[in-house]
Amino acid sequence: MTVGAVTGPFSKEGMVCQYPPMMIPSNVGVRFGNNPFDSIFPTFLAQIVFIFWFTRIVYTFLKPLRQSILSAQVVAGIIMGPTILGRCTSQHPMQKLFPMTGKVVLQTAANVGFNLHLFLLGIRMDASMLKKVGGSAALIGTMGYAMPFTFAGLTYYTVSHVMTLDRTITTSIPFIIAIGSISTFPVITSHLADLQILNSELGRLATYISIIGDLWSFGTILTTTALGLIEHGSKWMSFWALFWITIFVTTIIFIFRPFIIWLTKSNSQEETMRETHFIIVLVIVMACGFSAEVIGLHAAFGSFLLGVALPDGPPLGSALVQKLDTIATGLLLPVFIAISGLQTDLLSAAGGHSSAITELFIVLGYIGKFMGTLLPALFCGLPYWEAVTLALIMCCKGVIEVAAYIMWKDAGIIDDQVFALLLVTMLIVSGVARPMVAHLYDPAKRYMAYGRRTMLESHNSIQLRILICVHQEDNVPTILSLLDASNSTRLTPISIFVLHLMELTGSAAAVLVPHLRTQSQSTPNATGAEHTVSAFRQFEQQHQGNVAVQHFTAIAPYASMHNDICSIAQDKRTTIVILPFHKRWAIDGRVGLSNPSIRTVNIKVIKKAPCSVGVLIDRGQIGGKWSSLTSRSSYRVGLLFFSGADDLEAFAYGRRMAQHPHVNLTVIRFLHECQTHEKKLEDELICEYRANALMMGKNRYKEKIVGDGVETTQAIHAMEGDFDLVIVGRYHEPNSPFIRGLSTEWCECPELGLIGDILASSDSQFSVLVVQQQPDGSVPPGMLSTVTSKNKSFGSKLASEFSDGEDFTPDYSKLVLEVGE
Repeated sequence: MTVGAVTGPFSKEGMVCQYPPMMIPSNVGVRFGNNPFDSIFPTFLAQIVFIFWFTRIVYTFLKPLRQSILSAQVVAGIIMGPTILGRCTSQHPMQKLFPMTGKVVLQTAANVGFNLHLFLLGIRMDASMLKKVGGSAALIGTMGYAMPFTFAGLTYYTVSHVMTLDRTITTSIPFIIAIGSISTFPVITSHLADLQILNSELGRLATYISIIGDLWSFGTILTTTALGLIEHGSKWMSFWALFWITIFVTTIIFIFRPFIIWLTKSNSQEETMRETHFIIVLVIVMACGFSAEVIGLHAAFGSFLLGVALPDGPPLGSALVQKLDTIATGLLLPVFIAISGLQTDLLSAAGGHSSAITELFIVLGYIGKFMGTLLPALFCGLPYWEAVTLALIMCCKGVIEVAAYIMWKDAGIIDDQVFALLLVTMLIVSGVARPMVAHLYDPAKRYMAYGRRTMLESHNSIQLRILICVHQEDNVPTILSLLDASNSTRLTPISIFVLHLMELTGSAAAVLVPHLRTQSQSTPNATGAEHTVSAFRQFEQQHQGNVAVQHFTAIAPYASMHNDICSIAQDKRTTIVILPFHKRWAIDGRVGLSNPSIRTVNIKVIKKAPCSVGVLIDRGQIGGKWSSLTSRSSYRVGLLFFSGADDLEAFAYGRRMAQHPHVNLTVIRFLHECQTHEKKLEDELICEYRANALMMGKNRYKEKIVGDGVETTQAIHAMEGDFDLVIVGRYHEPNSPFIRGLSTEWCECPELGLIGDILASSDSQFSVLVVQQQPDGSVPPGMLSTVTSKNKSFGSKLASEFSDGEDFTPDYSKLVLEVGE
């Protein structure tokens, strides 16, 4: 029999007796007359299943309120704990599911999951980001760390001289002040990613500020640890402690890191890491955790430090995250977080003199963090509401803080009352801050166009500025052929901005850089980007003097990737953004690949782009039949003209193509039997085109009389084999006779419009370009002066600090110039 003192999930410390033969018996099923919950292993499995599903159910209710999954896990733990379900008799099912005898196994599995999660958080960190931190971020981060200390420290000094504080409060207050001052990089980037603003301008600023806060926090911990050892032990003890910590860090950086990189170097061209290499890395992670415990540190610190030392992103970082994230973050980490709730008794935190004093210092920490971020942000020129939003973001807490609460409670630094107050206050503050951030800050507001940028309103002699989005190399041939057909001459030049888009994997911070800065990365993704860059450079050389190309690489989550697209389109004042369709067709005409994430990006760009948008549906004929740059054969383009602004925009693009000597443009105007010619602009443009078509001889004009949507669909299907590319506007009035009888309910891709969806879902072999004209989003003059004045002051400062060639930051000064134009 084994006897020991442990703390149960719902009760104080108690004596537990366990018989080793009964811990994992072989026959525990009900068919043998036994209760499975009398054995540890079946109980452990049931605990994992229950915690997972219960937290997911709670998250389902909290997600519409913009709450994080971590908040849901903590709330689920509190509900399961002694506050609600755990406050019952020993015969209650919750007591059977979470007995004191099962705590050791459950917490051990939870700690393993937490260690692996910290390792993944470390991998996602990029230490080189320190070089990109500007003066504004350094000032805001420093003040955001110092002011909570100042607020709470002065208050503690005053209160301690006015009244006598309990020893428990005196012991816990320094730790409460310290935890209120930090805003860790993993936690902040996690909140930014959840709110889909990680790669926004404010998101990048918050990322840099959190890095500065981590530096101050790490320095403070080292200093206080050294002073504590000197005060409570001998100088030799403090010397040996620092010596072994130095040896530990040096071993990770100069032995483990080079060994893991060398071991996995052969995997650079493979999709996944070899299983043997993955197991070796996992064993090294466990060894680092064990070594950290040996020298007096928490095991999670060793795992985290190893993760920070390893390179983020593909191939190593992405492979490790892909293999570990599901089991560590998805399954075991919820157990770790839920245990914090299981140990929380809200009734013990209610009332009392000590509770009020403790809550005072907790709240002062949040107030200090908020003011310490808000005031320097305003001083640096950030607009007021963006400064408020930034301060709210920096007040959010996460898994690092929860882990600290648990470690302090286990170490006896804080009691149950302080633990409950810290946890509940964190839930309230983060729970209020996240919805407020989502309400106050919308990156799309800065994409609001103060001047119309459309193909229709651009004169032919004006330089055409096109933003090309590329997800993979297969998009490039089609796009190059489309650009070649766009008729670049010395009188009608084209500026091309190529944005190579990659999903953020294995890293916590989004990246938007000029592509030249990424050429040294010999990774599979970098290789794909290099092929894209090489193809566009060749295109630029063959159109020397007529075409200018700039390259960018954006690495971001799909959920917020549209921010990078719209940001570059706004800064570069592009006329149109070309997006690749989310489907790809095989040679036999079947859909070979469909990526719903790319479709989500396209939909968001269509809604928020500061210029016109074109979605290119590649059927493989543009890049195959009519090879860009070299072929002299004619390229057949069909333009379907119905009515409306989007069709006029498509017509303007087609009119430019018609000037190309090897492009044969056919404009097909759809008319209704009872249609009256009231569209003066449309008639004028059509008459002008017909006159030019007769003069050039190679372009044509047709009219088709249709009665309803069915006849329109039949006319479109009859064009099979007539064209290599068809251009059409996206939106048509719902009451238009051309689409009468057609419904968006039957659309497979409603973001393309009814006609665009018909063309995309048909068996036609031609490619399609669906064009949307930029909506008239002009701003009233009074609002314009206010917005531009605020943005210009902060934008000029950020541009000077972040324009080191590493990160791309929009230049607000160009915004004012554009309005004047």
